[in-house]
Amino acid sequence: MNKELVVLRSFASTLAFGVIVLASLAFKNSGHHHFEEIDVQRINIVEADGTVKMIITNVEKFPNGDTQINERPTNADRKKRSGMIFFNEDGIECGGFIYDGALTENGHSAGLSLTFDQYDGDQVMQLLTTDSKQGDRRRVSSSLVFMDRAENETQLQTMEIMAELQELRKSDPAAARAKMMAYQEQGLVGGAPRVMLGKSGSQNNGLFLFDDQGMPRAMFYVDQDNQAKLDFFNEMGEVLFSFPPAESN
Repeated sequence: MNKELVVLRSFASTLAFGVIVLASLAFKNSGHHHFEEIDVQRINIVEADGTVKMIITNVEKFPNGDTQINERPTNADRKKRSGMIFFNEDGIECGGFIYDGALTENGHSAGLSLTFDQYDGDQVMQLLTTDSKQGDRRRVSSSLVFMDRAENETQLQTMEIMAELQELRKSDPAAARAKMMAYQEQGLVGGAPRVMLGKSGSQNNGLFLFDDQGMPRAMFYVDQDNQAKLDFFNEMGEVLFSFPPAESN
């Protein structure tokens, strides 16, 4: 009797184990699953070869510091935010969507940014909104911005240059500025806004055009008094012409 019980127990245990294994394999190998609701802290969208193409993440799991994605370092000093990060076929970051918002001691601070990057570079297109309030004063700015980037920049090289300049500023700020200008002349770092459509920091709504140094050259906008204006500027930012002309006293 005891031998029969041992055999039956062994058989039952083996059968149960086999069912669990088969169920697990069936679930693992099935390519399509349905969920009504799922709670996760981070999702990595990957290709068959393991290349990460997109990350959807909460604040805590946002990659920065020593984190590497596709065997490449991420921006070490970038603030952690919830959102998405995009990567191209070469595994290089190429844009993202981030947002935040929280109460402050005397108001609030919030923002949203959707960016698309130059290949192996920084952003050339950005949809941006910021909303800050201190006491009774609230400033909201929303815009679509197009930018030029340095022709020869790469993300890894830019990280190295910024780290070098940051260290040099501690001992010789003037030398750091001179070195930054030299890198800009080589087209290794730098960039400038060229077109902005939306509400500026001065709360004017309109179309704003800039030269290759980022200086304003033309603006067509409606100001805070609901007056439509057209302004042209020289390379020093001085007004060349305005319409309608300013009223003289």
